[in-house]
Amino acid sequence: MISALKYTVPISTLTSAISTVDFTQFRYALNEPTGDFFYEPWTLKKEYVGTVWETILNTLPMKIGEARLIVLKPGTCYQSHADIDDRYHLNISGQYSFLVNLDTLEMFPQTQDGVWYEMDAGARHSAVNFGSVDRVQLVVRKLLNNTNLQEFNTVEIKPICEKPRFVFDDEVSSWLSSMNKKEAIDNFKVLTDGVRFNLDLRFKNELDKISKDKFQINIL
Repeated sequence: MISALKYTVPISTLTSAISTVDFTQFRYALNEPTGDFFYEPWTLKKEYVGTVWETILNTLPMKIGEARLIVLKPGTCYQSHADIDDRYHLNISGQYSFLVNLDTLEMFPQTQDGVWYEMDAGARHSAVNFGSVDRVQLVVRKLLNNTNLQEFNTVEIKPICEKPRFVFDDEVSSWLSSMNKKEAIDNFKVLTDGVRFNLDLRFKNELDKISKDKFQINIL
């Protein structure tokens, strides 16, 4: 679910970064989109140019999507979910903090080691802070594969169930993540009541894995 990359940040830089974190916010973005939210690179916000955050993000050499600082208070966790887009993680600070793979029931400790990690966000997961200090994580979205499909169906998936956001993240986001990894979808969009994307005709039968009792599936 999570694996170390060769890219690192000096611990002294992380220590310097901690002093600039707004601990009153749960999350806030360091950059902003230049075009499509999921497919085109994001650029650093003006207020962070020339700061320690520009230095840190420059240690990740690939084109990136949204980069957010996420603050998890002591004794709290995230609700279970999955994401279509994988993530890069850098632990800024924390104590007894773990990333949890809820599919395999594995816990991955997160320490201030200065290492960038790549995370398969298609697995159902959470994070938990068992410590006495705030856990601060720099979480960076990987851009989705822009596959430029030639033969496809345009598909809409809309929840028709209670707690739609939770159920969507629990059952559909993981499926979308796998389709992105297989380069079977493109032009992914978030709607007010669901999502729309192009699906490679060869993978049309994969839609059968999605519950028709909980989701309305429209092929346009």
